Amino acid sequence: MSATVLVIDDEPPIRKLLRMGLSTQGYSILEAPDGLTALDVLKREGADLVILDLGLPDMRGHDLLRTIRADHPDLPVVVLSSRDDEGGKVEALDLGADDYVTKPFGMAELLARLRAALRHQLATQGERPIFRVENLTVDLIRRIVRVNDAEVKLTPREYDFLRVMVLHAGKVLTHAQLMQAVSTSSDPQYLRVYMRQLRQKLEADPERPRLLLTETGVGYRLRAPDDETLRSR
Repeated sequence: MSATVLVIDDEPPIRKLLRMGLSTQGYSILEAPDGLTALDVLKREGADLVILDLGLPDMRGHDLLRTIRADHPDLPVVVLSSRDDEGGKVEALDLGADDYVTKPFGMAELLARLRAALRHQLATQGERPIFRVENLTVDLIRRIVRVNDAEVKLTPREYDFLRVMVLHAGKVLTHAQLMQAVSTSSDPQYLRVYMRQLRQKLEADPERPRLLLTETGVGYRLRAPDDETLRSR
């Protein structure tokens, strides 16, 4: 059965673009031009994933996100955000959005973000003992980290940061979310130091990271595993 995506956007051309792009990939599409319609659609028909434009005519997108998250805590939500609205992105992520995509956006990137959000939803149904992406392996039970099958020694704090990102792989985590998750200083510089250290140990080229990705002005995202790596071994 294909996943059903609810597109919440007041711009008909955007809804048409998303309808065409998503339907060719096998998604079933529901549409809502405003917040009240979206809540009614979710109540009557439900959805597997929501694409939410923050600029709605009848309510703040953030208020709608707060309501959706309260009523459907496990429903993946990918936010569409204006490129210059950095504060809006951070607020949306803090309210529980799984990811954001900036306008204008490429369909290939959006599809990848949707797949990551759906994979993250499946992963949260139970902590998987083994996480794999490219040459990185994290054993969450034995707390062993390997790169190219060679064990990498992390400090307890480095491992704490990595574990949080593994459990939310594919999802953007804000600076505040990461700092709160490991109960450390609220100074963003503190977080940057640990990310730099992790990249030195885990990335083939720390200056051009492929796994621990920076979302400028917002936070960090650990690259989601490929489909086959989601299976525990």
